[in-house]
Amino acid sequence: MKGFDFENSNLSEKLKAVKSKVGTYSLLRLVVFFGMGGLFVLAVAESPVWLLFFAVSVAIFISLIRKYNYQKDQEAIYLALRTMNLAREKRVGRNLKDLDAGGEFQEKTHPFSNDLDLFGDHSLFQLLNHTVSKKGKEILAAKMKSEFDLDKAGAFREASNELSLKSEFLQAMESIGIAFYNEEKSTSSWIKWLEESDKSNLLITVGALLGPIGGLTLSVLIYIGIVPGALFGVWILIGMAFLGMVFKPLKKAADSIPSRHQLKTYRYWLAVLEMEPMQSTLLSEMQAPFLTKGIKASTLFNQLDSLGLWMQNRINILYIPINFIFWTDLFLFVRLVSWKKKYGHLVAHFPAQLVEWEVLISLGAFENEVGGSGKIVSIEKGIKAKSVSHPLLSPGIAVPNDFEIDGNQRVILLTGANMSGKTTFMRTLGINCVLVNLGLRPFAEEFGFSDFQLYTSMRNADNLGESVSSFYAELSRIKKLIDRIEKGEQIFFLLDEILKGTNTEDRIAGSEALIRQVNDTNAFGIISTHDIELAELEERMSTVWNYSFHSEIHDQNIDFDYKIKRGACPSFNAHKLMELMGIRFQ
Repeated sequence: MKGFDFENSNLSEKLKAVKSKVGTYSLLRLVVFFGMGGLFVLAVAESPVWLLFFAVSVAIFISLIRKYNYQKDQEAIYLALRTMNLAREKRVGRNLKDLDAGGEFQEKTHPFSNDLDLFGDHSLFQLLNHTVSKKGKEILAAKMKSEFDLDKAGAFREASNELSLKSEFLQAMESIGIAFYNEEKSTSSWIKWLEESDKSNLLITVGALLGPIGGLTLSVLIYIGIVPGALFGVWILIGMAFLGMVFKPLKKAADSIPSRHQLKTYRYWLAVLEMEPMQSTLLSEMQAPFLTKGIKASTLFNQLDSLGLWMQNRINILYIPINFIFWTDLFLFVRLVSWKKKYGHLVAHFPAQLVEWEVLISLGAFENEVGGSGKIVSIEKGIKAKSVSHPLLSPGIAVPNDFEIDGNQRVILLTGANMSGKTTFMRTLGINCVLVNLGLRPFAEEFGFSDFQLYTSMRNADNLGESVSSFYAELSRIKKLIDRIEKGEQIFFLLDEILKGTNTEDRIAGSEALIRQVNDTNAFGIISTHDIELAELEERMSTVWNYSFHSEIHDQNIDFDYKIKRGACPSFNAHKLMELMGIRFQ
């Protein structure tokens, strides 16, 4: 934005300088204010000539207020940039503890969000969220949980790639939101007010013209002694009749118009958006409503802010006598009606459109800060990953893996030792699918999948309040999966430690039955299990393939390489782990 600095370097020095300017303008403003008072007294007591100097002092005072407000806004932006720098460090280092976890968006019954750490502590939401409004968070969360749509994802990927290269634009939009946004009032109430039509009649219009002229004329005539001062009382009584006609609509407008901070946020956001060239189809379409002809969208919010400030100051002790003398409420009402008639319906759509930009900014900022660099590859059937890793793990810790499942496979049986990486790998595939669906680059060298919907069953906890055991909870998840795949849906499923809540014999029999049931549908996926007996299915079913994670057992420790391998796991480590935890086997 012209006039503001959004560069996030040397913030300590910049803050020190801007605070010094704020202090200077504050002192000068106070001095000029008292000077105005003195000049006004001289004008009344000595000579009207002093009114000229009073007018000059008023102009200086207004200029100082504007400069003071500008420096305060710049200070707020610098403080927001400092907050953003700290958040960026946390995201890059994957130290997400103090960031908004979006816990209110967790949903146990959702097809995949609860199992893939999309929300909650150390979640994708904490890496991704750069929104400032409640509605922005809700739309971002809904997009994270949305059904897969590769065509829509492609449009968002083009947009997020472009935004990721616009560092200053991203910093400007986010810092403005952090610095100024304040949801004191619901947007729905004032948007409803914007879309309502207020009507002015001829009597109000005449009063708006007559008030200033009559008030000024009467004041001069009384001052020079031509008419008695008692006429002021008559004038005020007449004015009260006029002012009564606009009292309720002005009060409603004052109650409806959002706070100055909220309007300032919209105004500054629009000023940034108006100047930023956009190339991608989606960004151009999203920007188009703000590129209004004849008058800038930011100017419209500036006008609304001015009208709102005027209305809020109507209860000011200095405004009340001016209003009674010059009937200024009538002029305010006429201006408000005219503005709403011209621009009300247009401006009413801007807040919802700006919320969508909050989501786009989050996508672009994610790519700019911590995003993956993977190439999206086209897959006819299945999923393909080269050097894929988990975005919530630090890049220096995450172990990448290659993996592919195509139309010749229905079920990947994933066996392996405890803590060897089975569940993390499944979540890695799932969360990268979510990233791609969001229009973001995957954390892989190459990644792609066909047109399917994702379904997981990993975290199946009991619920005492609902008298639900963990085993029943898992069966309920599997039942929903079966219902969907038997309807012919294309499903990619991730089932972790299947049927773990029952005995070995029933678990093996139930797992084999489910695998055979899946084999006759459009679904495919990965099932992890500790039952090595199921690995024999590969010899009997061409669509079942074995993969595994291994561990290397030593005297005092167990080593893991976290690399997926073809074939069943040759050994398990539960016995050794229990020994290391202090359990003595006789």
